[in-house]
Amino acid sequence: MLNIEEQKNYRISFHHLGFRPFFLFGGLFAMISVIIWFLQYHYKILLPQISNLPVVFWHGHEMVYGYGLAIIAGFLLTAVRNWTNVQTLNGWPLLLLTLLWLLARLVPFSSSSHAMSLMMVFDLSFNILLTLAVLHPIAKARQWNQSGFVLLLLLLSGTNLLFYFGMTGQISRGMELGLYAGLYLVIAIILMMGRRVISFFIEKGVDERIELINRRWLDISASVLLLVFIALQVFTPFHKLAAITAFVLFCLHGLRLLGWHTSGIWRKPLLWILYIAYGSITLGFAFTTLANLNYLNPVLATHAFGFGGVGLMTIGMMARVSLGHTGRNVFDPPRVLPWIFLPIILGLIVRIGLPMILPNSYSLWIGISQLLWILAFGLFCWNYIPMLIKPRIDGRFG
Repeated sequence: MLNIEEQKNYRISFHHLGFRPFFLFGGLFAMISVIIWFLQYHYKILLPQISNLPVVFWHGHEMVYGYGLAIIAGFLLTAVRNWTNVQTLNGWPLLLLTLLWLLARLVPFSSSSHAMSLMMVFDLSFNILLTLAVLHPIAKARQWNQSGFVLLLLLLSGTNLLFYFGMTGQISRGMELGLYAGLYLVIAIILMMGRRVISFFIEKGVDERIELINRRWLDISASVLLLVFIALQVFTPFHKLAAITAFVLFCLHGLRLLGWHTSGIWRKPLLWILYIAYGSITLGFAFTTLANLNYLNPVLATHAFGFGGVGLMTIGMMARVSLGHTGRNVFDPPRVLPWIFLPIILGLIVRIGLPMILPNSYSLWIGISQLLWILAFGLFCWNYIPMLIKPRIDGRFG
């Protein structure tokens, strides 16, 4: 069994738990990859020498399977240890898993004629090994109620393979299908994680004593319906049926948000960032409904999910998890947090709000939102990388 009270004076802790390497490299990659995307989009400076992969697909793929999955890996390899009381991947195995992820991000920048084949091998190997690393403690503890995460990671491995089959020309529209299916599966994992931890964080984090409203029927119906939505939205031409499904999901998650609301969250940056992120996902379902009925640009719905749901939720989760698992007080967080979170929230408003009001300045809004994203993650890295590298302040393993 795991001894969570183990105390030693560790000099090196970077390889102890998954959140350390994956939050560090994931945060840096979120910043650097969008700098590259900014330069390409506005100045046509194509830094990565990518063959058979249009840069817009590189950007989408790396936001979903690169950045998004890195933060999910860091969270799950840390949280599953607490849930199961079984030690998750650490030491050299954890560093090797991180290296696979890192190599998949770096090889597209090489001049090798086999760069994209190597990217596929490294990336899919990372997907499979991450799935096994999450499965092991769950199976050992026989906590099969956690197996939904394993299923979603396995599905993500399949949709990533679909993307690469499209990249190599083996499946028509494979890149597009793999990209959108991957985004929605990442959203599914975020919603599953959010259901487990956000209401708990709120109940423990606000100043007043409260008990939030959670409904089992809503949990089950929202999870099942989301998988139905993914199948309809990505793999069928039934856009009106997908619109109905998205609207029902909007209503279900809106109801959950209402049950989780209390005025005390707005005094706590680590709470309001997660609440706004969940709200952006909920808005994404509403936008998807309108897009499928041809009332809205579907790109705005995509970025409500990606920029808002994935971006806000992951930076908020990284900020909280990093504090708690390095021995710091999550109830007395750094005062810089609002200045980390506000740029990305403003970026979301600029990215999905202003194009609806002033569509003729679309490129300008994209550029401003990119710069705000870069600023937010730059501030996160500046303030959090030291604590991700250094040992816990209480001397314990982690």
